[in-house]
Amino acid sequence: MTHSSGRKWIRIRYFEIFINLIQMKTGRLFLICILLCLIGLSCKKKTETTPGVLQLGWTKVGSTLLVLGGENKNLPVDSIISMSFNSRLDTNTVRAAIVLFKSDQSKVSYRITYSNDFSMIRLTPNKPLDHFSGYTLQITAGIKGSDGETFPGIAYGFTTINGSMNIEQVTLNGVDFHNPVILHDVDWKAINIHITFSEVIDTTALKSCFVLSGSIPLTCSLSGDHKSVTVQNTQPLGDLTKYSFAVTSNLVSVNGFTFDGFLNSFYTALDTTPKFPVITDDELLTLIQQRTFRYFYDFGHPVSGMARERNSSGDVVTTGGSGFGIMALVVGMDRNFISRNDGLLRLAKILGFLETCDRYHGAWPHWINGSTGKTIPFTVEDNGADLVETSYMVQGLITIRQYLASTVPDEKTLIDRINVLLNGVEYDWFTRGQNVLYWHWSPNYNWAMNMQIRGYNETLITYVAAATSTTHPINASVYHQGYARNGGIKNGNSYLGYILPLGDAYGGPLFFTHYSFLGLNPTNLKDIYADYWQQNVNQSLINWSYCAQNPHKWVGYSSSCWGLTASDNPWGYEAQSPTNDLGVITPTAAISALPYCPEQSLKAIHRFYYCLGNRLWGEYGFFDAFDPTEGWWADSSLAIDEGPIICMIENYRTKLLWNLFMSAPEVDAGLTKLGFTY
Repeated sequence: MTHSSGRKWIRIRYFEIFINLIQMKTGRLFLICILLCLIGLSCKKKTETTPGVLQLGWTKVGSTLLVLGGENKNLPVDSIISMSFNSRLDTNTVRAAIVLFKSDQSKVSYRITYSNDFSMIRLTPNKPLDHFSGYTLQITAGIKGSDGETFPGIAYGFTTINGSMNIEQVTLNGVDFHNPVILHDVDWKAINIHITFSEVIDTTALKSCFVLSGSIPLTCSLSGDHKSVTVQNTQPLGDLTKYSFAVTSNLVSVNGFTFDGFLNSFYTALDTTPKFPVITDDELLTLIQQRTFRYFYDFGHPVSGMARERNSSGDVVTTGGSGFGIMALVVGMDRNFISRNDGLLRLAKILGFLETCDRYHGAWPHWINGSTGKTIPFTVEDNGADLVETSYMVQGLITIRQYLASTVPDEKTLIDRINVLLNGVEYDWFTRGQNVLYWHWSPNYNWAMNMQIRGYNETLITYVAAATSTTHPINASVYHQGYARNGGIKNGNSYLGYILPLGDAYGGPLFFTHYSFLGLNPTNLKDIYADYWQQNVNQSLINWSYCAQNPHKWVGYSSSCWGLTASDNPWGYEAQSPTNDLGVITPTAAISALPYCPEQSLKAIHRFYYCLGNRLWGEYGFFDAFDPTEGWWADSSLAIDEGPIICMIENYRTKLLWNLFMSAPEVDAGLTKLGFTY
């Protein structure tokens, strides 16, 4: 049999077997399997012979997606470059096929890692790329898929972000000056700011990049490597002043790195050099009283003689502040700041005004027009009687009445006129039939303000005055239930080492120890609720100790610079206290505490006058307040802050006003009625 005839026989035999299998059920299944295998082999043979195309899904630098043909700007210099393909890669082709080079054609070396079953490449440059430089990432056609897939090749262009120059260290007079550190007590004569940068500095226009507020001229010197700068002042700075130091963003490095700028502040120390000649304490106290007296006498309203609310108030005069001013008039006459005759003429003018101006059931309003005598509303509904302000006036009238000589006809006339005014105040009407006094009444709004006078605060004198009245008195239950709140005014806790018999925590603003006690002598004053000398001494010492400790780190506070009370402040007017500490020192607080804590008050007086007098001392004595943290110094004078200064200094020196007020028979009777001993 030939080879050809043999092959033919084999084919015929296979065909016969195939036909027989088709006729058999089992054979049919076997045939189907053979056909599927043949199809699979056919497909595999086709893939192996015709490779596919490798596709690039995306390319990123860090998290930024590169755009083909795009600008691709400001990319990070220290991020991984990653590429994602649609198929597994032939890793033997990758390194030669991917090239990263700079615009100067210098190649960048890198490390390669793979992920996602070798379909993702991660390139990590061996060192960070250069800032603000152009790069090309080229993926050539040499890269292949693991099954031979081809890639047409692609190239991306991108530029890196510009570098930044940073401050590595900055000190002011050897102390760290980085934000948020704000230094206090910096030497105002010489500052030395040393700054070390991360890059070599471009010295072009170097000096103009370093600025100190206040137009203070500076010198700048560079270190040998041109990375550090030392900045110094060429003239003294102001003391106790806030300065801002800036390095502007115009400063750049020699390699073009930008600088975001630097800004921080500091406060200079106090210049303790005396601003005025040093005199004895007795001379200084007289000087303060005499200068403060001018506010009430020289600046008194020309028509009414009353005290103006403040040194910018025009025709607005104040009832309570004028009551303080009447007591200041006693000091002025007694110390020969003015003659007795001049003082009595001023008193007569004031009495004439009080007799004819607006009154409501005998009480005066808070503010009055000094020319017309008409009420000036304090608020919309506070346009009538103010019983607290009235009681401050009554305290002053009783005090000066006791100073007058009843044996002198002209002075006896003044005494009689004062008594008429005192008898006209209808204290009992202001109880509204209750065991409490009410602060306000309005001819338009009646009792709309509905403010009961309750302690403990500055209104003790209101109840004392009401008890002294011989025509419209209150009984003791009004004091005990109203002001004392049946003992609710008691405290008894210790604050900063001092027991506080009455009032809120830490005692509140210091005017509580002043307004009621310009005439009312607390030295031995006691009732069932407190020893009032202990109350006023300890509240003053709490205030002093709090400022000395300075928990908020305000500028200027110290054991020699203290005093929190109601006053002007940078934002308006407010009652400052240890529980409402805004960084504002008010001279009247510490000065008027002189009878209670003379050592601490005298230190404050020395600080205010000798060290701060160039900014704090004016035509009428000390200006109202100051806040060095905010760089704020008041130019205002207020009657209710000036009055306690002159009066409490006098009580410290001679007890004159205390002795006069306490000598009044109705005061003795009133205090006894309320249960006080003294």
